[in-house]
Formats: sequence, C-alpha cells, structure tokens
Amino acid sequence: MRKPIIIGNWKMFKTSDETVSFLNAVDGACQQLEVEAGVAVPFVNLGLAKQHAKNLIIAAQNCHFEDQGAFTGEISVDMLQDLGITHVVIGHSERREMFNETDETVNKKMLKLLAKGLTPILCCGESLGQYENNETAMVVKTQIQKAFKGVNLEDAKTVIIAYEPIWAIGTGKTATAQIAQDVCAIIRQEIANIYDEVVANTIRIQYGGSVKPENIKELLAQPDIDGALVGGASLDPTSFLGLVK
Repeated sequence: MRKPIIIGNWKMFKTSDETVSFLNAVDGACQQLEVEAGVAVPFVNLGLAKQHAKNLIIAAQNCHFEDQGAFTGEISVDMLQDLGITHVVIGHSERREMFNETDETVNKKMLKLLAKGLTPILCCGESLGQYENNETAMVVKTQIQKAFKGVNLEDAKTVIIAYEPIWAIGTGKTATAQIAQDVCAIIRQEIANIYDEVVANTIRIQYGGSVKPENIKELLAQPDIDGALVGGASLDPTSFLGLVK
C-alpha cells in the first residue's frame, strides 16, 4: 500500500518570520496523519524551517548536480544534507521554462540526489499546446525516460514523481480527476516498461496543478494518484491543513 504524500511548494514566498508563523500554526496539527506531509521552502529559510518542524517534511526546491565549484548562486546536495534536508524538488516546469533546466540536467540532479541518499521529487508535465495537440503521453514518457537514465532499480523505488500539467499550474484550471488519473497511469506504465511491475507499484506519483481542499479528495481517490504537489493552496495554514486532513 502506497502512503499518500502531500508537499506544498512555496516557490518564492514567505520571509523568515512568515515561515516560523506558518510552521507554528501547522506543524503541531500534523501529528498522526494518514498521509506524509511537508513543504518545499526557499533556500534561505530551510535551516529555520527544520528547526520549527517536528512532523512535516522540509524539502528544498532545487539543487545543483555538482558537489562544489564555481557555480554562483547554486546550492549543492551536501549543503542541503548539512541542514538535514531529505527531499528535493527537481525539474519543476518553472525551472525548465525560466531557468533553462533540461531533461539532461534533471537526470544529473536525480543521480546526484540518489547517490547521496536523498529523495527526488521529480516533476513532469506538458504545456497547453502539447496537451491540445494530444502530445501528453509522448511528452511525459520522454521526460520519465530521460530522468531515470542510469537509475538502478532499488533507487528508482524511492523517487517521488509529480505530474504537473503546465496549463494547470497557477491558472485556476485543474485537470479533471480522470485526466490526472489517465496520465499518472501512463507514467506508472512507463516505469514498469523501464523497470518492472514491482517498481511501478511501489513508486509514488503525485498530481500538481491548482490542487485545493475542495478537489483533493477526488484526486486522491484515483488508483494511480498517491498525493499532491501543491502551490498556492499550501501558503495558508488553514488551507494547508484542509489539504492534509
């Protein structure tokens, strides 16, 4: 049985005081949940968040694939481990679109995280144009194939995949539960093609894209959706608790 996992992606929101205020309001209420829950916090507040989170996963929003070097503004996996970080989001569509992230760099980050024992939260998803041209299956299959290149079977089981249709991120549009389920099923089948049914049935697949307390129950009721990567609705304590509870 795959345990659902809900991660709030804060993106470039919340000062240090706002981070502490949120965690003080939420963390204590997240004991003995039926799901794993956490938030992906901006780099500058990761250490602070770890200090104030006893029940929530504190995840990073990105990392670099080299251990060290002349990479101004980047953060290494060792630096994240120093702070006690265990989960890292990679390949988010905003990173791909705005910061030239490619399938190849996503793969390098995947391999580095797994080598260091951290859990990648791998994002994949298609644009509105690709969706309208019926290219969804091809796009997500290609992203999965390239992201998992060189990943061994045991490591693959630990990865969390987040399917995020780009056309549903921050737009107020949400893929119907059936659309989300259909694509997550395609992703799971692709994992089975690359590895086997055991890996496919072990790996957890989240849906992300305008997830709210009002629609999360229907989404999580789908057989191939094991959680959510949530944007805006994770910023408010009441809304976040509505999602995880």
